[in-house]
Parts: sequence; C-alpha cells; structure tokens
Amino acid sequence: MIDITPKNIRVWSRLGSRGTLGLALLDLASSKKNLIVMSADLGQTSGLGRFISTYPNLFYNLGIAESNMVGVAAGMAKEGSCVFATTFSNFLSMRAYEQIRLNLGYMQLPVHLVGVASGFEMGMFGNTHYGIEDMALMRMVPNLTVLSPADGMEIIKIVNAVAESSVPTYIRLTGSQSLPIIYHEDYDLVIGNAITLCDGDDITIISTGSMVYTSLQVAHSLVERGFSCKVVNMHTIKPLDTNVIKNSCGAQLIVTVEEHSLLGGLGGAVAEVLSEIPGHPPLLRIGIPDSFPHAGTYEYLIDICGLTREKITEKIISSFNFRRTTNI
Repeated sequence: MIDITPKNIRVWSRLGSRGTLGLALLDLASSKKNLIVMSADLGQTSGLGRFISTYPNLFYNLGIAESNMVGVAAGMAKEGSCVFATTFSNFLSMRAYEQIRLNLGYMQLPVHLVGVASGFEMGMFGNTHYGIEDMALMRMVPNLTVLSPADGMEIIKIVNAVAESSVPTYIRLTGSQSLPIIYHEDYDLVIGNAITLCDGDDITIISTGSMVYTSLQVAHSLVERGFSCKVVNMHTIKPLDTNVIKNSCGAQLIVTVEEHSLLGGLGGAVAEVLSEIPGHPPLLRIGIPDSFPHAGTYEYLIDICGLTREKITEKIISSFNFRRTTNI
C-alpha cells in the first residue's frame, strides 16, 4: 500500500477522487498480479492515464457499452482475476443495472465497480450526467457492498481493502476537482464500521462522501451557537453500521447529510434502522431534493440544493428549535 505521509495526503487532496483512484490502482498493480482494470471509454477521464501507460496489458477499454463491461468483468472475475470496472456513476448504475443485479448480486462474482463523478461533479454537463440516484439503486442489490469514501486517504484504503475481499462492491466517488482532507494521519478502516470524527450530545450528524467535510464544518458552526455535536463518517452504506445509529439515539436530533437524492440513500437507510427503535429521536434528512436541478457549476448546484455549510447549519438549528418548542 502507498505510504501514508503528510506529503501523500496533500497530493491525494490536490488530485481529487479520480486521480487518487488512478494512483491507488497503479500501486496495487505492483503487488496484485491478477489485477485487471477496465473502463467504458473513460480510462483517461477516470484518472487511469498512468495506469494505462504503465500496464497496458492489464487495461481493457470496453467502449460505450456499460452492460457489456460488467458482463466481461464478471467473466474475468469468475476465472480468478481481481477486476475493477469504472465509468461515470449514472451510466454504471443505470445502463448496467440488470447485469450488476444478476452477475454481482445473484451470482456474487467479486467485481469491484467504481462510479466516478457521483453527485454533481459533472456540473455543466447537466442532468444526463449527474449521479444522484446510484446509492439507492446499488443498496437494493443483494450481496453488493456499497462504499462512499470521504477523502483521498479513504479512497486509497478502500481500494486496497476491496482488492483483498471476495465480495462484489460498488465504490461511489463524490466531490469536486480537489478533495478536502478529513484524515491528517493514518487510521484503521474496517468495511462496515463507521468512524466517529467528533463527539457531542445534542445533535448527531451522520454523513458520507463529500458531505463529511462539510458536516465537520457544520459541527464547528453548531458548537459556536452553543450546541454539542457528534459527526459520524458512514463510509460503508451497505452493510450499514446499525450499532453507531443505535448508539446515537441519546441525541435530541439525528441528521443525515449526503450528496445524493433524499430518496433511498443514506437518509433512507438510517430511517429504516430508526423505524425499528422505539422512542428514537427525530431524524432530519438533508440531501438533494426529488427533482432535476438546472445545470450549473458544482458550487452552484451544491448551493441551490442547500448543501453548503451555512444552509445545513440553519436547517439543523431550525429543526432542533422547532422540535424543542413544539415538544416533538
């Protein structure tokens, strides 16, 4: 595995999610002799330029044929290869859904899918390229592990972890061109175990992917306003860490924050768990409204969907105060 150093952490931050993915796979190829990487005509765009030039015989471009790519990946995995297949998350999760459901879910072939540019990263490309439903779709596939790393180091760790696993996975990469740093030093990542980044009693924020950094900023704002706030990085969407949710039920308000549709994503998953806990605290779900937003820059889209530090903070305070004054 690539050394965890302050320099490398800064490099991953500057490279963004796709560039960091490329570095992780490039490093993995030196030790994983059965590694195969493929793309649906987006090798360079997925950050695989150096991998392709260094290991041309380990890379397959299946063209703009996502369903076929998943089928080929499944066949190679069945023959013993460690396969990573990547393209834009919206095309991967929707065009190839039947193949993912049958080959990865039903047959349990250990293909590792990587949906790049999830959320709003594609900006001005518009709704045809936004990956805002993929988490909900992938959660529904039995036997499929769903992961959403929060920063560059977590991408590195997740790629290395799934490469050693025997289960099919979907890795969701979110965020803009660069990645804020969550982890400034090495830490233990266990798939299925969420990570508590800071503790507090009043409010628990459970977030994933790009919204983890924003949630930490929100927590600082809430502390300045007199609230005690816990932030949880739910890097594994499936299997979900139900224990951390149950242990958060001492809070007065639980909040989920995600760069994904409000329907079927992290908020929905947490709501499913809470629905079986008598007397659980209220849940505020913050995400992308059930609509198609006007195309714009990444920053514009995050703002109009209410996913900025300021707007999330105000939503939480308003919800907290409303429920307190109305005794809900």
